Amino acid sequence: MTNKLKLLDVVALTVDLPERKLWRGQVGTVVEGLAPEVFEVEFCDEDGRTYASLALSSNQLMVLHYRPSEVA
Repeated sequence: MTNKLKLLDVVALTVDLPERKLWRGQVGTVVEGLAPEVFEVEFCDEDGRTYASLALSSNQLMVLHYRPSEVA
């Protein structure tokens, strides 16, 4: 399944990345498209301080939605 990620999408990890101390469900923001289906994602704390920034493939992420999608 392709997520159709775009710049500034709010995303959540779908996998654990223990080597980076990131866990499934952690929330980040897409800050750059690096290649087809590869994105730079920034993870910040409640105060806006970045604690991780790394390249992830779209299959490691899911887009979070804050309102219902429009029905045709």
